[in-house]
Amino acid sequence: MSTSAPSRNEVVESLLALVDPRLQAEVRAEFERARQARRLLDLGPGSPVVIVGHRTAGKTRALPLVCALTGRPGYDLDREIEVRHPRSLRAWVQLDPNGFRAAERRVFGQLPRASVISVGGGFLALHADLLEGCTPVIVPISFATYRERLLGDQSRPRLRPELTVEDEIVEIFHSREALHRQFPTVSLAAFAASQLFFG
Repeated sequence: MSTSAPSRNEVVESLLALVDPRLQAEVRAEFERARQARRLLDLGPGSPVVIVGHRTAGKTRALPLVCALTGRPGYDLDREIEVRHPRSLRAWVQLDPNGFRAAERRVFGQLPRASVISVGGGFLALHADLLEGCTPVIVPISFATYRERLLGDQSRPRLRPELTVEDEIVEIFHSREALHRQFPTVSLAAFAASQLFFG
């Protein structure tokens, strides 16, 4: 017996459910306001939807759901970099951060325009100029959850090894948060609400 594809409402609910539990109430209130306002987003056919935000926010988990809603192919930028440069991204980021960031820019530019692209945690802070003409959708995360997830995940590379782990977490989160606020993005809640009016 075959199972039917999930409805658009179910996909939107799954997208909202992956948000940081500490932000659920706030995100769902924003979603409801946007749903009632029937705010539409113009996702031009040649304009990629780019999923941005801090490390551990849930961008990779959001990727297949955003693809399902938009009907576009999806690409995880870190995985695409690994395909083109078969080496440990963790070691690359630690030993040659400038080389890795150059590869990020290059590979991002090689991906199809009419797609959904999930990018790394530093992308919005470091490569915002590449997002002109894109629809950047930001996945939110609180500092408390960011800290908990990073402390529980030893697989991620250190970005400021000269600092203690705690100081690095504080420095990266707050410096990137300030840069994120300087670039216009679409909230995940507003994006999710807009997708109820299609299909």
